[in-house]
Amino acid sequence: MAKIHNLGFPRIGKGRELKKALESYWRGETTERDLENVAEAIRLENISLQRDLDLVSVNDFSLYDHMLDCSIMVDNIPSRYRIDNGNALDVYFRMARGKSAKDSGETRLSAQEMTKWFDTNYHYIVPEFTSSTLFAPRPMKLIKELSEAKNLVGAKVKPVLVGPVTYLKLGKEKDGSNRIDLLPRILPVYGTILKNLADQGVEWVQMDEPVLATDLDEQWRGALRRAYDELSDYGVKLLLTTCFGELRDNCYTALALPVHGLHIDAVRGAAEIDAIASAIRPDQTLSLGVINGRNVWKSDLNSILDRIEPVAAELGDRLWIAPSCSLLHVPISLEREKSIDPLIRSWLAFAVEKIGELVIIKKALDLGRSSVGEELEANALAIRSRRDSDRVCNRALREALAKITPDMERRKSPYCKRTDIQRAVLDLPKYPTTTIGSFPQTVEIRAARSRYKKGDIDEAQYEEIMRRQIANAIKIQEELGLDVFVHGEAERNDMVEYFGERLEGFAITSSGWVQSYGSRCVKPPIIFGDVLRRGAMTLRWIKYAQSLTSRPVKGMLTGPVTILNWSFVRDDQPRKDTCLQIALAMREEVLELEKARTGIIQIDEAALREGLPLRRSDWKEYLDWATGAFRITANGVNNQTQIHTHMCYSEFNDIIEAISAMDADVITIESSRSDMELLDVFDDFRYPNEIGPGVYDIHSPNIPSVDSIVHLMRLAAEKIPSERLWVNPDCGLKTRQWDEVIPSLKNMVAATKILRGEV
Repeated sequence: MAKIHNLGFPRIGKGRELKKALESYWRGETTERDLENVAEAIRLENISLQRDLDLVSVNDFSLYDHMLDCSIMVDNIPSRYRIDNGNALDVYFRMARGKSAKDSGETRLSAQEMTKWFDTNYHYIVPEFTSSTLFAPRPMKLIKELSEAKNLVGAKVKPVLVGPVTYLKLGKEKDGSNRIDLLPRILPVYGTILKNLADQGVEWVQMDEPVLATDLDEQWRGALRRAYDELSDYGVKLLLTTCFGELRDNCYTALALPVHGLHIDAVRGAAEIDAIASAIRPDQTLSLGVINGRNVWKSDLNSILDRIEPVAAELGDRLWIAPSCSLLHVPISLEREKSIDPLIRSWLAFAVEKIGELVIIKKALDLGRSSVGEELEANALAIRSRRDSDRVCNRALREALAKITPDMERRKSPYCKRTDIQRAVLDLPKYPTTTIGSFPQTVEIRAARSRYKKGDIDEAQYEEIMRRQIANAIKIQEELGLDVFVHGEAERNDMVEYFGERLEGFAITSSGWVQSYGSRCVKPPIIFGDVLRRGAMTLRWIKYAQSLTSRPVKGMLTGPVTILNWSFVRDDQPRKDTCLQIALAMREEVLELEKARTGIIQIDEAALREGLPLRRSDWKEYLDWATGAFRITANGVNNQTQIHTHMCYSEFNDIIEAISAMDADVITIESSRSDMELLDVFDDFRYPNEIGPGVYDIHSPNIPSVDSIVHLMRLAAEKIPSERLWVNPDCGLKTRQWDEVIPSLKNMVAATKILRGEV
């Protein structure tokens, strides 16, 4: 009989209880015990939601990030965080945020770097290594949560660990050493932890090694062989888990490892199922991730059964069924989705519903399809309904797509000519100062939005409140002395959801929250059909802001690639086709802003790199259509209109030529957490346009000093001529408070005055 299991479950709670508890704790309003009580309640509820599984995952919960948890588990804590005042939780949050709840406002520890988890919108805390890094076992969290789960479900537990090779591979050396040399030091620590789990009566341990879906050289494949040669004999069975893509040339390595089971992504790697099922050893279990853990559409259960019934007949109880990856990347449940269109709702499956799909598959495999005939027929009806719906395709849009020409991707003149025109029109000083777009979403803003949605205030009242917020943002920027203003985006709930609400082809959930990092949650819109622009989306807000000041106010838009990558995307056509549809819609908005005399338009592509395929051989195709979509959006404007774009946590060094090909006049990037390391690429690549390297980390509550900003900009000026440098924060300021933002920007302006004095 096949077993069903899960690789991981969302951590935030049905009502985002974790977010609220974390932020309350950070503000000093609640205690550590209060925070742990909320965390425990979420874990227990998660287990109860997965009771029908044969094995329930343990240690998939995290207060902030599972990679950070792994650093704690192996005692990889950089010395700067081991300061006297504070306990283990203080150390943990200092690593994540640069500050714990107990630290004073003067504390300025740098947080560890944060970047994207493979090709998802989840951010992880990057482990730091040096040649002297030592490890030690600290499995207290793991053992506590194991005991907690066993009290509820007995032996049906499966601890989850980030594998040692993935942990090392995704980290970063700080001293020029080679992190792979640390493998002999970390393996005994993992061995001790596995022995501890065996002593607790654990049978199976899930070892996550998603690096197997990436390009690995022989050195890293050798690291995998050495790791599992050593770890396979500690009294527990190891389920080696890979996800996010095919194994390809790593297939032989994975199959040859001395582990007791192998999980593969059978959604993205469906073509590999038969070969791996035939090659799996007689003493091994094969876990097939047949339910898409990355998207929200119902699975075609009949098609899945057609695919895996022969495998089940061959493997019997050595076949396990699971989602393709952790369900961390989808919302928890459709239970609260009362307002979404019922037809579209019938096409969806969130985490709880995906667990239900596993249960149906198991019954069908064990007892025959007739045992779940009604469930399979209902599923087939939903699949047909979506496929045949006339709400999915728009003929007029298809005709517009056919009329796209190469000229639509090109500016009227090259940058070297545009820049002189723009400098004459804008008349900006050296080192122009600006921000990335958003200002704090205050309690007042969120309350007004909530009251408007509930009908307690009408549209006119809501707009008047937003206008007051915009006026306040303009006033603050005038007082600070910034050069290029933003309107602050008070009216926007989210940089993608806001546009999804105003474009045809999108559905918006009421509670479809997904964790992005720490307490930061996003509610991705769902692209179910062809995308069209209904009308102006930002114009009245930008025009109002510009009427309040003589300084230029940027028009603020989200780019087509970011809207695509930060949405749940339809899977019935290629992603590039959907992206091109979004690009045409956003192009119309750009041209309307220009017509209204908006001289600077920022089109954020924060997620450009996030969509980059995990294999280099697939990069060119993606980058060609992704950068092409940006150019379609941006390049219909005249020479005097300055186009900006923003990328955060980009790790863009290896795609710098593609970024240059976007031909934005100004690009702003995240670079402060890495101490401007990202600019090393300009040693070899002469970036032709203007650039604003972020000078302080907005994901930390710390206020940057004037000296630190001057230091970072001096480093930048070693790589980029000062006349092409802008000064700005890393990212938008939506998640910060005004009492953090104002002093930070004051210091940024003060630092800029020093820099101007030097040139």
